[in-house]
Amino acid sequence: MSLQSVKDFFADHAPDIAVIELADSTATVALAAAGHGVAPAQIAKTLSLRLDDGVILIVTRGDARLDNKKFKARFGTKARMLAFDEVERETGHPVGGVCPFGVAGRLRIYCDVSLKAFDEVVPAAGAPNAAVRIDPVRMATLTGAEWVDVSQY
Repeated sequence: MSLQSVKDFFADHAPDIAVIELADSTATVALAAAGHGVAPAQIAKTLSLRLDDGVILIVTRGDARLDNKKFKARFGTKARMLAFDEVERETGHPVGGVCPFGVAGRLRIYCDVSLKAFDEVVPAAGAPNAAVRIDPVRMATLTGAEWVDVSQY
């Protein structure tokens, strides 16, 4: 269902963007970069985190890590990643396919400013072997994401 929810999202909001399905897994930054022929930094990884008032998604460049000080300054709490077994239930996407498109419920979505270094990024698309190529500013617009600065790279 997850891959289909992403395809439906693009059919409704950006029919010019095609979901790319590869034969092999692209569930990690390294696998995705190799599979799509881009630098690891250009992979847009989506982190699923729990705040006191719900789950959020943060999309950041593939070679970035969350900066705990920046995160706490922005969100007022320590970063807490979802447990492996919570990810699909909370986001609607399996681990390795989590993305800001076609998500379950009304999750708050954030894009890290680190993505603005690229004209095109490659986020997952609802399955461990699916992705899209998209301008990061367009991704933020389509998903209603807020820009934040919470990573280091």
